[in-house]
Amino acid sequence: MQLSFLRPLYDRPGPWCSVYLDASLDTEDAHAALDLRWRDLQRRLAEQGADEPTVAAIDRVIRGHDPMPGDYGLAVFGTRGRVVLSEYLSAPPRRDLAAYAPLPHVMPLLAQRGEQVAWVRVVADRTGADAMSVSAGGVPRRAHVVGRESHQLRRVQPGGWSQSRYQRAAMEAWHHNAGDVTAATVELAERVGAEVVVVAGDVRATGMIAAQMPDRWQDMVVRTDAGSRAGGADQTLLDDLTVQTIAEVADQRISAALDRFGMQEDVGAGLDAVVAALQRNQVDTMLIVDDPSADGELWIGPAATDIATEPGQLPGVGDPERVRADAALVRALVGTDAELTVLGPDEAPQLIDGVGAVLRYVDPSTPGRGGA
Repeated sequence: MQLSFLRPLYDRPGPWCSVYLDASLDTEDAHAALDLRWRDLQRRLAEQGADEPTVAAIDRVIRGHDPMPGDYGLAVFGTRGRVVLSEYLSAPPRRDLAAYAPLPHVMPLLAQRGEQVAWVRVVADRTGADAMSVSAGGVPRRAHVVGRESHQLRRVQPGGWSQSRYQRAAMEAWHHNAGDVTAATVELAERVGAEVVVVAGDVRATGMIAAQMPDRWQDMVVRTDAGSRAGGADQTLLDDLTVQTIAEVADQRISAALDRFGMQEDVGAGLDAVVAALQRNQVDTMLIVDDPSADGELWIGPAATDIATEPGQLPGVGDPERVRADAALVRALVGTDAELTVLGPDEAPQLIDGVGAVLRYVDPSTPGRGGA
């Protein structure tokens, strides 16, 4: 999981208000229930010493957000009178939460977000396509592609002296339109950095589009005859296929991270080893088990690599702060351009302390070499 979207949270000092709220509006009394839940969280923030301007800024975001259909949640982070980041959650959080601390409490957001896969989907016919693209963690964007050819799109019935000429014209028109859709698809895929390109709809059109995709995208194309551009068409099968394909790519990414970790012969295993590697800017990807009950702490200084298990391990830091361990770890990952893989409890039973790291490089001085 890339964490660059969190960078604004670490470009300014805290302390931070972090709020997770079930914002579902699926019942008649949902607005009143939302108000009660948010008032409870406001009270908790006040009890922790949060400043009124920041709480007021979060209040404006929560009360003024655009409602989504179905069950969903909000994650909002603010400091010094302004909201720096707000995110919709695809499902309500495990529990409503309000924290006031030196660092933003982002682990619940990352655990729920999971591996984000950028993707593009086009539903094509012989005249064009309807396209959707989603960047990693981004908002879906839609586009409508109209092919340049609008005549001779149907092959004629057998018979007649001009049959072959009209059939060739129809095939050329389909090919031109497929080329226009392919160009638009590639542009969308490059823009979002897609890892999956679903080409759906008319069998003839999808075949032409898939065949014209550049070589670098061929392995990412999933072709299906599910889906239709017709008004009112049932897209359930296509939606299921899209979700399944994206999930498979995410699972492959997690498996690859675990395989790389396993090849290191226990280098980078355990909290002490991970903290030491982060101090050296040595971590490529950190693996962490999602544990909402975790309450471990670490010490930090002003720099991203100022992270330690004991305050005495931060030479030159005059006044180290004691913070949530997961918050400190994520700040160090963001500051060193490292990535994160969040695992379920049953996915990595071998992780010492529930945390490990895939390293950018290994040298003899690395703590944990030969077993950590």
